Amino acid sequence: MKILRDAVEDSYKRLIQPLLCRGYRSSLTASAEKESIAMFVRNLRQRLLVCPVRGRTIMSVDPGFRHGCKLAILSPTSQILHTDVVYLHHAGGAREADKLRHFMMKYSCHTIAIGNGTACRETEEFFAGLIARKFFLPLDVSYCIINEAGASVYSVSPEAVKEMPDLDPNLRSAVSIGRRVQDPLAELVKIDPKHIGIGTYQHDVSQTSLKAALDGVVEECVSFVGVDINICSETLMRHVAGLNAGRARSVAEWREKNGPFVNREQLKLVKGLGPKSFQQCAGFIRVNPENLHSCRSDSAEADQATVPSGKPATKRGKGKGPAAGTNRPNPLDQTCIHPESYSIAMRFLESVEGRVEETGRPELKQRVEAAVQRSGLEQLAKALDTTPETLQLIVDGLTQPSGFDIRQSFEQADFKRGIVSMGDLRTGAVLTGRVENTTLFGAFVDIGVGQSGLIHKSNITLEKLPPDLRRRSLALGPGERVEVRVLNVDAQRGRIGLDLLRVLR
Repeated sequence: MKILRDAVEDSYKRLIQPLLCRGYRSSLTASAEKESIAMFVRNLRQRLLVCPVRGRTIMSVDPGFRHGCKLAILSPTSQILHTDVVYLHHAGGAREADKLRHFMMKYSCHTIAIGNGTACRETEEFFAGLIARKFFLPLDVSYCIINEAGASVYSVSPEAVKEMPDLDPNLRSAVSIGRRVQDPLAELVKIDPKHIGIGTYQHDVSQTSLKAALDGVVEECVSFVGVDINICSETLMRHVAGLNAGRARSVAEWREKNGPFVNREQLKLVKGLGPKSFQQCAGFIRVNPENLHSCRSDSAEADQATVPSGKPATKRGKGKGPAAGTNRPNPLDQTCIHPESYSIAMRFLESVEGRVEETGRPELKQRVEAAVQRSGLEQLAKALDTTPETLQLIVDGLTQPSGFDIRQSFEQADFKRGIVSMGDLRTGAVLTGRVENTTLFGAFVDIGVGQSGLIHKSNITLEKLPPDLRRRSLALGPGERVEVRVLNVDAQRGRIGLDLLRVLR
């Protein structure tokens, strides 16, 4: 009997217990890894879909002490107008302030983007002081703090060198910070998602699984928003569904050689982009008439590349250039409607007595909405021999205004004119802020005092959330604007406890 007891104890301690522990540990590790990747994906999606700031000249600042603050002034179309280095935190600060005012007056710039790295707080105080003194009058100047994570990594990358060969890497970082305000998606896709400063434990999980998940969410976001084929970068283009690095390079080379794309059909002329790839990518690609005209005015090659309409089309090999009959703009190419559905869209337009040239105009929108309200979407879809989902997409495409960006309904950067310090905080104070990052234990919120506060997950309850956020794990993500109450302040340790009151919309 003792032999059996000893045998059981020995087998349990030496074999069974270690086996069970390894099994449970492996299961828990896999579960934790899966949740960590899912959290990273959610945060990345929120960061990529931040609303762009259109139509503004931006002065972007990469703060620094000893080596100065790097400046870049960007046009509303993200072109570099000027770069410089100013020493705001040295003895000649007043002289440097005059230089800043000169730049802002010269370029009619009233928006400043400050990176959140070293010397951010001191630089913010400097600009806030100038604004409080009305130093920039008659300009109404405001500023925002931008997450600069990954800017330094991007500044020395081959893509940055190719894009800005004549700039110092530090100045490239300043340019990247400004472009993150003007179009976050277009700029952040240039950077490895692991360096954007979101998520937790991304270096401890399976890099293969993480890369696959992150590549998937980047492709999803780029395709969700769509890209203008004539102005988007090669880097952005390669993330469109149906394209890859090689096809994106071929599209960029075709565009450089033959001028801007006039319509989606011309994509079929690009070498390496076959029918299947065209079918996958066409619905996510836009041809905006406004950008088309601006591209043509910048390139005399565009007019020379078009075959005269009086000559018959000749058979061309892939990538040879435009063919006759493909050089006419199609208003539907600026919409989310896939070319496969163009015939249905035309029949629908006939039924509402509309013309394709009216796409995006208020008068067509009224007729379309009246028809849908009168007959119902399902009945109209049945009459057109299509599905309600396809018809809904067509209705959206026809009624959305020219240049519509779905990110307009998402959160935008917060612009400020003054500054609050951590010493001004009091328990019970109600503030507004923006979620910087989320983890499995809570959400970190920027409340404008130079130190992020933490909303513990126990304070993020369903009744405080809008209905559309209640189904998500933890519910909050980077970029969300929130109203919070200060629970506690530990200035010595730099910790701020917050309670979520509501999500602002």
